Amino acid sequence: MPPHETGRLRDGAAGAEMHPCGACTIRPLTVCAALEAEELRRLADILQTQRFEAGQTLFSEGDPADILYNVTSGTVKLYKLMPDGRRQITGFLLPGDFVGLSVDDTYAYTAEAVTQSMLCRFPRRKMEALLEEFPKMQRRLFSMASNELAAAQDQMLLLGRKTAKEKICSFLHLLSQRAARRGHKENPVHVPMSRADIADYLGLTTETVSRTFTQLKTARVISLLEGNKVQITDMDQLLDIAEGA
Repeated sequence: MPPHETGRLRDGAAGAEMHPCGACTIRPLTVCAALEAEELRRLADILQTQRFEAGQTLFSEGDPADILYNVTSGTVKLYKLMPDGRRQITGFLLPGDFVGLSVDDTYAYTAEAVTQSMLCRFPRRKMEALLEEFPKMQRRLFSMASNELAAAQDQMLLLGRKTAKEKICSFLHLLSQRAARRGHKENPVHVPMSRADIADYLGLTTETVSRTFTQLKTARVISLLEGNKVQITDMDQLLDIAEGA
């Protein structure tokens, strides 16, 4: 078994299997949300939990797409390498997000942990069999895929005609909204990704990202806190900038 990977949890006293999904605090956000107790037990039979350290790769573009993952803690980034060697980050995954789906037999992108992350790991073939057996989980996954498509469309807007300042404000507001949907504080915003990661997501240079954060801080739209947090001190102004007002 690979390092940092565990199988099903067991009760040492009784020797009975503990339900690894039972104590999952983010289950309402995941593909598992629609399942009943017996269906969850069936799902738990095929999953393993795995920890990835910051900078560790889950899988690379072109690898056999034989494992699916559900993020339970931490942040994961998805990216593609362009022919000229540049990197385009296509998304950041947070707890509850599902990753690894592929239309063919290989992954179309690389997934890498931004911070130390915990994920549920599912063999693709076994997961596909359960999806056939449990239509409501299939519908839930389809809904999550639709949300992912909407996020990709939002990113296309960010990469379009917005200025650097508009992109950064839109990005911070997006992170704030995602935190709120997960029951966390909208403000301050947790920004665990590096300036280089933000640049590769927004189609900017690292220097432009850093300069724009400084400009927003000087204008008292935001303040930079310890622990990779950004306090939005003037939400109205941030939204006005994001919308090009």
